[in-house]
Amino acid sequence: MRERIKRGRQPVKTPEKARSRGYTRGWEQGCRYGSCQAVLNRLPAPAFGFIEKRVLFVLQGFEAIDAGIQQGLASLTRELIVCKPEHMLQTAAASRPDMMLVLNGLHVFPEDHLAQADGVRRLGIQTAIWFADDPYFMDLTPAIVPHYDYIFTHERNAVAYYRSLGCERVFHLPLAAAGHIYYPQPAEPSYLSDVCFIGNAFPNRIDFIDALAPALAGRKVVLIGALWDRLKHYKQLRGGIHLGWKPMDEAAKYYNGARIVLNLHRAPLDPVYSKNKIGLPAGSINPRTYEIAACGAFQLTDLRGDLAEFYAPGAEIETFQSPEDCAGKLLYYLRNEERRREIAVRGMMKTRASHSFEARLSQLLQIVFG
Repeated sequence: MRERIKRGRQPVKTPEKARSRGYTRGWEQGCRYGSCQAVLNRLPAPAFGFIEKRVLFVLQGFEAIDAGIQQGLASLTRELIVCKPEHMLQTAAASRPDMMLVLNGLHVFPEDHLAQADGVRRLGIQTAIWFADDPYFMDLTPAIVPHYDYIFTHERNAVAYYRSLGCERVFHLPLAAAGHIYYPQPAEPSYLSDVCFIGNAFPNRIDFIDALAPALAGRKVVLIGALWDRLKHYKQLRGGIHLGWKPMDEAAKYYNGARIVLNLHRAPLDPVYSKNKIGLPAGSINPRTYEIAACGAFQLTDLRGDLAEFYAPGAEIETFQSPEDCAGKLLYYLRNEERRREIAVRGMMKTRASHSFEARLSQLLQIVFG
């Protein structure tokens, strides 16, 4: 699988080569999209039970996850009520739902967040919180968990820790992909790339891309997120760097337009950006894993402990263990379009069948209401 990284003078680009490259990319895009649509047209939609309950959902501000949860709850429950964190007690008192579900409870939540959560419980309303940032903020979450009836976390390693704090109803609930946002679609030329990564430039990611830079020479590379101007190889890659945030529908277009989408998890013990003094290791995959796969895009990801429980490496997703391993696989898969497409389509099928927010929330509702 590993191929030697070729260095030295890059081939001269000519109009003829540019036209040939454009034709090839158009053909690849058409084959990928057509393959995905052919599968989707015959793939039965998963069926989930409906529950006669009213649910209040409190937004976190994670655009794609918020949207996925809203769509999932709307399809599974009798009524969905949505509010911002500062209005949770007021909204609960006015609407009297059967349950309040809070996403994460961090960052944008007001100082009286926990007092409001206690107030909702005093109304006789069941409360649940779903942590989407574990284990990166483990310094903050122990103060939150005693104020909720049910604790859900996407990080498998956090379950035992929360139970050790005296919380009895703690459950591992992975994240998912919002299928109405992340799905196969034809990509316009402005979204095409050889290699794409979307996410902020945490230190481990900067180090990785700098180490990978020789293998990226001469390729169309797109990096989207804050702080990518800190790269040592910024000058080489700056033509494809978009500093800052892109809306979720834009991210989906970039995923669809990439021949290879990289997925680099952040480091759980980052001394600058993580609040994880207990040193809880990160074992669970990030939401980006599901979102890339849902687009029918070929994904090359670093390893997390539970990845194989969700996607089969080498069949539904591809993995790497080092910059050198990643470089070899980049070169291999850039030259093997059919193999990329096969893996991408299988990953999309797995996501549609098993990793939707409807599937996750169906589990959550079953746990809470039985």
